[in-house]
Amino acid sequence: MKKGLQVREELPSAGGRVDEISLASEELVGSIRPLIEQARSRVAQSVNSELVLLYWQIGKRISETLAGEGRAEYGARMVEQVSDSLIVEYGKGFRRSNVFHMIRFAEVFDDAKIVQTLSGQLSWSHFIEIIYLKDPLQRQFYAEMARVERWSVRTLRQKIQGMLYERTAISRKPEELARAELEALQEEDRMTPDLVFRDPYLLDFLGLADTYSERDLEAAILRELERFLLELGTDFSFIARQKRMAIGDRDFYLDLLFYHRSLRRLVAIELKLGSFDAAYKGQMELYLRWLDRYERRPGEEPPIGLILCGEKNREQIELLQLDRGEIRVAEYLLELPPKRLLEAKLHEAMRMARGQMGK
Repeated sequence: MKKGLQVREELPSAGGRVDEISLASEELVGSIRPLIEQARSRVAQSVNSELVLLYWQIGKRISETLAGEGRAEYGARMVEQVSDSLIVEYGKGFRRSNVFHMIRFAEVFDDAKIVQTLSGQLSWSHFIEIIYLKDPLQRQFYAEMARVERWSVRTLRQKIQGMLYERTAISRKPEELARAELEALQEEDRMTPDLVFRDPYLLDFLGLADTYSERDLEAAILRELERFLLELGTDFSFIARQKRMAIGDRDFYLDLLFYHRSLRRLVAIELKLGSFDAAYKGQMELYLRWLDRYERRPGEEPPIGLILCGEKNREQIELLQLDRGEIRVAEYLLELPPKRLLEAKLHEAMRMARGQMGK
């Protein structure tokens, strides 16, 4: 009798099992990592928020204690002794200079609810950059923009040094209108064109020589697109260069097309050498109508345009009402003037704009 042919199933080798376990464990670890990172981030954010609130409470307590004392020497000695005692018990975070920061913090941010909201995004280092700014609206602007756009401390410092507030239209409005717009940003995260667009734009990083064309300017912006986006604002996304628009039997080309997430708008940018010309308005209006008809998506706001010129003609812009509405005009600076000159120019522009609105 023939023995039946015995068939033996091959079991996976030990090496095969190890490889399978290794792959499965790596996949499992990969799914766990985000949980750990997110938890760490929440813990760090919570610690930061509690620290900011603690510093505010300390500053408020000391400020209230010293309120009845008119003697600067008494206040300074009191802060020094409080600082010395706290350092012994709790460490160098309570050194004299930091305690003075806490007092200033409580004085200029006197609403606990606002501090609590801001502390969810801004660190103590952010607040130190903001609290010594002189203008309350300026402080509110930088605090809210840093919160909404999630600026790092370095970015915040650069924005302040670059006089961003003074370069926005919000700084040129009457105080009550500017405050209302900033409160809408604070309470509803409502971004407006007056908070987004600025004048002038600082494009010194392009490194252009004395003689250049519009194409040279466009090419330089695209080479330095990351820095250009930083100057525009964090919510801008690049879409296209030389956007072709077929209108009738002619082709037109828009220099640069962007999208702004918070505004939910397409942003058309035209680059011009020299002074602003009134004819640029009609050209931009044509581009905006085309974008509105063919490129605007459901849920988006109408497109908005920015004409960047080497120099503005203030009277033309006022007569054409291009200091508000769907088309904005701004200068660009390829070389930064001394800060004092830029500051004087911006403050004069603020004074004139507020005077114009008051008429």
